[in-house]
Amino acid sequence: MSANSDRYETAVTRYLEAWNTREPDALAKAVAAAWTADGRYTDPLADVSGHEQIAAVIAAAHEQFPGFAFRLLGTVDGHHDTARFGWELVTEADGSAPVAGFDVVVLDAEDRIRSVHGFLDRVPA
Repeated sequence: MSANSDRYETAVTRYLEAWNTREPDALAKAVAAAWTADGRYTDPLADVSGHEQIAAVIAAAHEQFPGFAFRLLGTVDGHHDTARFGWELVTEADGSAPVAGFDVVVLDAEDRIRSVHGFLDRVPA
């Protein structure tokens, strides 16, 4: 871990806060706080850019998995402008996590996310 490790943890915290925001106005603000205006998000199911499209992907995840929250899995590792981390989608009902993944984020000079490359490690059948 570099002396700069706080910037990666802060960026990932903002990222997960956005993913855990359900109310539309608050979600728009959270996405704007986490991503650059032209930020991009890609995973096996999505390839979008810009705050509106990113917020739409997050809102769709909450529709598909109501009552779930995204949680950091393990620690955040980063170097230069890039960080990687694991996450899981945990149900508030019983703590089970049917979905888990691994994301790589690239930050700009202000520590906002320019791009996310997401991978799904565990998905429901």
